[in-house]
Amino acid sequence: MSRSAIKLHTPAGRKALDKMIQEGERKAHELAATMPARPGAKAAVVAKTAPAGSGEIRIIGGQWRRTRLAVAQKPGLRPTPDRVRETLFNWLGQDLTNWKVLDAFAGTGALGLEAASRGAASVIMNEQDAALVQQLQRLQQKLDARMLKVQRGDALSCLKTVTAQDLVLLDPPFDLLEVFEPALKAAMGAVADGGYIYLEAPEAWSEERLAEMGLELHRYLKAGAVHAHLLRKQ
Repeated sequence: MSRSAIKLHTPAGRKALDKMIQEGERKAHELAATMPARPGAKAAVVAKTAPAGSGEIRIIGGQWRRTRLAVAQKPGLRPTPDRVRETLFNWLGQDLTNWKVLDAFAGTGALGLEAASRGAASVIMNEQDAALVQQLQRLQQKLDARMLKVQRGDALSCLKTVTAQDLVLLDPPFDLLEVFEPALKAAMGAVADGGYIYLEAPEAWSEERLAEMGLELHRYLKAGAVHAHLLRKQ
C-alpha cells in the first residue's frame, strides 16, 4: 500500500502508517550496521562496547571511606561489587585492627584496600599481571598505605609461602575453575588457627565439600553471578 493511499483519518490508516514507519526504521538500522562507520560514529560504538565496569573502585569503610580510586579495565577483571564487600566486612565485624591479611589474587585491589582501610596491620597484595601490580603500587603511594605490601607472583606459590594470616582473600578469575580447589587447600596452610578464608566463586560450594577440606562455611551470599563464602578452619 502506498502512503498516498492510506486514509490517515481512520484508525486502520494510522495503524498502517505506524507499521510502515517502524519497518523503514528497522531497514535503516540494518543498512547502517553493514556500512563503515564515520569517525564520530565509530567512537560512539567503541564507547558502547567498552569493557564492563566503571573504571574505579570505591572504598566503603574505615579511614579511606568514600575514597574513589581509578582502576584499569581489562577483560576478565572483576572487582568485588560494593554490596558484596560491605556484607563481607559486616560479617568480619568491621574493625580489622592488627589483623594480618593476604589478598592472593589482588586484581584491582578492592578487597585488600578495604581491609587496610579498616585497620589491618599488614596486607599482602599479590598479583601476577605486571600492569596491575604497577597500578596497585600507584594506589599504595596515593593513599600512603604503609601497611600494604604489593608483590608480583603466582597466587598458589604465594599462598604456600605465607603463614599465620588472620584473613586470606581468594578471588580467582572465574574462568579458571581448576584453580579454586588448589587455592583453597593452599590457603589452609596460610591462615592462622581460627582465622578466615574468603572465597568468591562463580558457583556455590556445598558445606559437605568444604568439610572434606577441613573448612566450615561460616557465612554465604549470592549476588548476581557472585557466590561469596566466608570460611573458617575446622
